[in-house]
Amino acid sequence: MNRLVALDLPAGPAWVDALQRAWDDGDAVLPVDQRLPGPARDDLLARMRPALIRRVDGIERGSDGEGVDPGDALVVATSGSTGVPKGVVLTHAAVAASARATSERLGVEPADRWLACLPLAHIGGLSVVTRAIFTGTPLTVLPEFDADRVTAAARAGATLVSLVPTALRRVDPARFRRVVLGGSRPPDALPANVVTTYGMTETGSGVVYDGIPLEGVELRLDIDGEILLRGAMLLRGYRDGTDPRDADGWLRTGDLGRLEPNGRLAVDGRRGDLIITGGENVWPEPVETVLRTCTGVGDVAIVARPDPEWGQVVVAVVVPTAEPPRLADLRAAVKAVLPTYSAPRELLLVASLPRTALGKLKRGDVMLGAPAED
Repeated sequence: MNRLVALDLPAGPAWVDALQRAWDDGDAVLPVDQRLPGPARDDLLARMRPALIRRVDGIERGSDGEGVDPGDALVVATSGSTGVPKGVVLTHAAVAASARATSERLGVEPADRWLACLPLAHIGGLSVVTRAIFTGTPLTVLPEFDADRVTAAARAGATLVSLVPTALRRVDPARFRRVVLGGSRPPDALPANVVTTYGMTETGSGVVYDGIPLEGVELRLDIDGEILLRGAMLLRGYRDGTDPRDADGWLRTGDLGRLEPNGRLAVDGRRGDLIITGGENVWPEPVETVLRTCTGVGDVAIVARPDPEWGQVVVAVVVPTAEPPRLADLRAAVKAVLPTYSAPRELLLVASLPRTALGKLKRGDVMLGAPAED
């Protein structure tokens, strides 16, 4: 029987060797995030049911191991930004299709070298490793993101790297031939060598690069603007046996978007993130982008509070710096660049905001308390 092997190991060459060994044995691999606290790690293993757990100090047999189908390569836990993490099952064929399509779009050459510096338990970091394996591209794996080590790796010959916006701000992207950027909304101004990606765990990494689908990826929008995707790199199903694709193979992403006049996809955000206030639609991320430039704002989330008059009101949940911002100043900043109805009507000050391991805001977990006095 083909087994699921959990790799509860730090990132590095030994991790890659363990992945290859499991694949050679016909097994699939579950990467375990090394930053998970004990209870969360135990919960992940209980949900995914690996047959074996490979740790630094040896191999442990899973308490309730369950097999995988022939051809399965990976079971990857989703980030949990939209609920309880699910185990996404990706086959070898899907991983190979993703590796081919992404490498072709990036123009990967024999002289290139990939740098993996994001968590291998998430598809953005993991796909760097699998892409390198399937295409035979040299690979450097760091145990974690560290700006100095990333810079050193670039000096040592790494030419390709996958980053998230928070990491991009801490390094010089010009040191790389190509930077693949995903994870959350990118900055407005980007260097020419940075490629923005759209995708998710269920699509085996990014499948839309700079608004254009990869070769072999089909994209369409339904009547409400929800993004649907289809292609060989999509998941086989979830670990619990369910399949989110419809009978024709289309995956509903839960994201709303639109096609620009040049034919490129623009992603507005999660369907559930849309705020409707007084009949007007407000997307949180453009408002957050404005507010991050305001004095006194260390971090910010835009959420909605139910309101009998407006339906919903826009609330700015802010992690302040030394001098907290004033609601009037935040409203003025937003109204200078966005429609007036986008400006927050309430300000809530908090110590921190809930985020995933890759820095994605867990908007549904933002707690609303009493508004701050202006």
